[in-house]
Parts: sequence; structure tokens; C-alpha cells
Amino acid sequence: MANHKSALKRVRSDKAKTLRNKYQHKTTRNAIRNLRATTDKAEAEKLLPSISGMLDKLAKKNIIHKNKAANLKSGLAAHVANM
Repeated sequence: MANHKSALKRVRSDKAKTLRNKYQHKTTRNAIRNLRATTDKAEAEKLLPSISGMLDKLAKKNIIHKNKAANLKSGLAAHVANM
């Protein structure tokens, strides 16, 4: 176990950050799932910019890799375009 005060604080703050990152990642995955399940093109076009922003934020904070975010965004854009 950690011996220094700063190491103990790091353990506490890492727990909080992990919870926040899990929440943001799960929320984004649910939004992607909802977009893929949508059959209405107008609604899908409305959802796409917000989901792209969510993916960009996750990539910026290194929760997901930037290339994964780019691949997901291009796949979703193609999906919406082919509706």
C-alpha cells in the first residue's frame, strides 16, 4: 500500500477519475448504439454532431485513442449518409 501522503491522495483521485471516465465512455457507447438503431435519417443527422463531440472529448482526454475516435466518427457518418 502507499506510504506517502501524496500517493494516498493519488489513489483517491484516480478512483474518482476512473469513475468519471467510465461514465463518459459508457454514455458515448450508448449514444452510438442509439444512433445505429435509429431508422429516421433526420433524427440521425441531428444526433451525429453531438456524438462526434463526445468522441472528440474522449480522445482529447485519452480515454480512447484518437484513431479509434476518427474511425468511429467516419463509420457513423457513412452510416447516416447511406440511410
